[in-house]
Amino acid sequence: MKKKPVTIEDLAVMTQNGFNDVSNRFNDVNNNIAEFKSEVNGRFERIENLLLRAHDNRIEKIEDDIRVLKTTLKLR
Repeated sequence: MKKKPVTIEDLAVMTQNGFNDVSNRFNDVNNNIAEFKSEVNGRFERIENLLLRAHDNRIEKIEDDIRVLKTTLKLR
């Protein structure tokens, strides 16, 4: 079977298809990065909330202790 000669137009189409494929791969990578970033941000927010809640609890306990001391020493 005789091969059909490759024309400039054929090469242009092949090149364009190659660029489209690379573009699609970059889009996939960008989507994966965005998803990962979203997951990491969610984790950081949960950690931040846990730390803030822990600090709030500690501050409230210290305030309660001070209130008891003041009452005991009749400083109010």
